[in-house]
Amino acid sequence: MKIKTNVTLIFLSVFSFFTAKAELKLSAVFSDHMVLQQQIEAPIWGWSSSNARIQIKPSWTTQTFDAKVSDGVWKTTITTPAAGGAYSITIQQGSEVLTLIDVLIGEVWLCSGQSNMEMPLKGFPGQPVEGGNNQIVRANNNQLRLFTVPRATTLKPQSDLVGNWQEAKPSTAANFSATAWYFGTLLQDVLDVPVGLIHVAYGGSNVEAWMNAEMLKDFREVALPLTDQDLEKDPNRVPTTLFNGMLSPIIGYGIKGCIWYQGESNYDRPFTYQALFETMVKGWRGLWNQGDFPFYFAQIAPFNYKQFHPEDALIKYNSAYLREAQIKASKSISNAGIAILMDVGEKNNIHPKLKKQGGERLAYLALAKTYDITGFEFESPEFNALEINDDKVTVSFNNVPNGITAYDKEIKGFEIAGDDKVFYPAEVILRRKSVILSSSKVKRPIAVRYLFKDFAQAELFSTGGLPISSFRSDSWNPDN
Repeated sequence: MKIKTNVTLIFLSVFSFFTAKAELKLSAVFSDHMVLQQQIEAPIWGWSSSNARIQIKPSWTTQTFDAKVSDGVWKTTITTPAAGGAYSITIQQGSEVLTLIDVLIGEVWLCSGQSNMEMPLKGFPGQPVEGGNNQIVRANNNQLRLFTVPRATTLKPQSDLVGNWQEAKPSTAANFSATAWYFGTLLQDVLDVPVGLIHVAYGGSNVEAWMNAEMLKDFREVALPLTDQDLEKDPNRVPTTLFNGMLSPIIGYGIKGCIWYQGESNYDRPFTYQALFETMVKGWRGLWNQGDFPFYFAQIAPFNYKQFHPEDALIKYNSAYLREAQIKASKSISNAGIAILMDVGEKNNIHPKLKKQGGERLAYLALAKTYDITGFEFESPEFNALEINDDKVTVSFNNVPNGITAYDKEIKGFEIAGDDKVFYPAEVILRRKSVILSSSKVKRPIAVRYLFKDFAQAELFSTGGLPISSFRSDSWNPDN
């Protein structure tokens, strides 16, 4: 009996020794195969039950970086070199050692939004991505790394998540965001450096769900969740829930910029979207503490939203107003840009199969505006001004270095109106950088609209293939 007691005491002593050891942990966003943003002071953080100092030793330098534990949390920055790798990083606290391998240094982009950002290369069930399978089978690219934040909706901000970085290959690319994939592969090919993509998106989400309470404090119409019961129905549309559950754990990871594809779930509230979106971008930038990092976003594609409101006349629910709000935001937000998608919409599918256009147009913006590559078109032509001469209206455009084209097709999408505010289809004469409009029913035109409808197909493009957005010259809004 005495012997058994001693054995028990020895076992308990050994158990206590190991459980008393400090548990050194990294945030899940730091893992093997990750990409760190080049030439910055890159944040790195984690947790420990010991207050002993932590040493971080990257293999690209002889320098050691120290981190101090405070209330169980540690965080510091490490100086990253120019693009390259693979490297390793050793994190040590006393006798505990964590080692990250196959670490690349390059360009890191955050890729966020709702279902059209979330839609994977393999497509959704019954909804394909055109060319996706061909991309998947060719996906082996050791210089492209992928990280997907899992879906999560919570009342409180989360400090960590489940996930890890993965190399691009068929098995990982198939389930990765198609828009982000096309964006990242073009960047990697042109820049010839490693590229890391952090995908954090949730289908059906509205912009309010990606904002925290501080960002929403001035929007009195927005009701913040208070209990778990508030999350029982459509939690991805409840304000703050996706910020808390998905964005919060990765805030501060060193990035070059962000791409965003969202707006479909705000189509019925277009006149509040610009202010919400501007506030969200400002809030994210403030929390990342990297200045006004680039923020490029996709305009929502045309779609028949009328099916959601079959009893209404579909005036205030015209999604052209949301597209207009996005255009305005692209002008008011610094270091931003918009990819126009008027040519990819599908009347009865809110998830267009053409994802390459959006991803690559977002990459055009980044390559031109962030990486200063010149010689190609990267912004769609946009409405500039009207010149009215008697019964004719000349519409001019910006961003038309080589002119505009309708690809020899008839142009039917323009409408003009007089003082009565009634719009009639316009006859169109196409010039190299403008159009001339007229209608026998409008003797004194004062306003022009182009494809300003819920669903419409692009008719005018730059010679570089970039479509002109729907637009209007008037400010006649429907009753809200």
